[in-house]
Amino acid sequence: MNWGNSGRSTRWLNRFAWLTCIATLLLICSGGMVTSKNVGLAVPDWPTTFGYNMFLFPVSKWVGGILFEHTHRLMGSLVGFLTIILAVWLWLRDDRRWVRNLGVIAVVGVILQGILGGLRVMMMKDQIGIFHACVAQAFLGLLVFIALVTTKFWSSLTNRHFDSHKFSPIKSLAIAITVAIYAQLALGATMRHQHRDLAILDFPTANSAWIPDTSAAALAKINAWRDARALSDVSAFQIWLQMVHRFLAAIIAIAIVAFCARVWRELRDFVALKRLSLLWVVLIFCQITLGAWVIWSNKAADVATAHVALGAVMLSFGVSISAICWRISGRVGAPRRPDTAARRPYHNQQPA
Repeated sequence: MNWGNSGRSTRWLNRFAWLTCIATLLLICSGGMVTSKNVGLAVPDWPTTFGYNMFLFPVSKWVGGILFEHTHRLMGSLVGFLTIILAVWLWLRDDRRWVRNLGVIAVVGVILQGILGGLRVMMMKDQIGIFHACVAQAFLGLLVFIALVTTKFWSSLTNRHFDSHKFSPIKSLAIAITVAIYAQLALGATMRHQHRDLAILDFPTANSAWIPDTSAAALAKINAWRDARALSDVSAFQIWLQMVHRFLAAIIAIAIVAFCARVWRELRDFVALKRLSLLWVVLIFCQITLGAWVIWSNKAADVATAHVALGAVMLSFGVSISAICWRISGRVGAPRRPDTAARRPYHNQQPA
């Protein structure tokens, strides 16, 4: 990709890549709303909608749960269409084969996601729904990476040089946090599909204790209390699944604060990474607040959906920060060669 000769074209390519990311985030929000409102099977057939072609389903019938489920399908189709355009655009305008291949992978991913969504309807298995949610987050992360590598900022990172002893631990921590966030999102998806109601209804305690009692006698008492309030019964596994989700959230928060502190202390001249790390800290505390609000509101659909959406944004930050660190890692300790870098065209550069 030669920025000097086709700067306007590549700018629009990058903007379109970010537009596809935003559309995917909205699609994830739509899916979260479908799950939070428990209307995933409001439309019983697929790929049709009550026998209609999906795109010809009458607007007058978009009511109740059908509205959320059908809108989710249409948004999925839109994201698929945008992803195909993005992949074609990359093949036409980007000279880096590995970036073009990412576009192809994105198309395969969005097709897989559509099939998983259909199988979830036809087979009515929660496991497919969980996998569907996990693939959605991975797909967003891929699109964010594609958008990042089509920026001028990405190419400018080759001019960065840092002490390997300082930078390597920062890179490792960024990647570890990103993996942990993805695992946390998978846990959240499992919780949403495991039971209709929350397994633990109080916070920061858990069933009025810091460490919940999940013995047979305690569970019988808890479920009797829940039955009297028309809440679904819970198992020890569901309670501990929610507790692991809480513990991992605390670990991620500590790790992100530590990452930010280290970046601000050891990479003082890297303004972009400092800002991203600081925003990451703000996001994790907002996410913890939303998580508590989900419990205090008894899983209100809009709050739960916001929690899912912010989790996706946090993963996107993790992918971006990890990618930046990966890009720079190949330059750590390398001698400065401005004359060579200036002569080498951008489209021949390979990822560090």
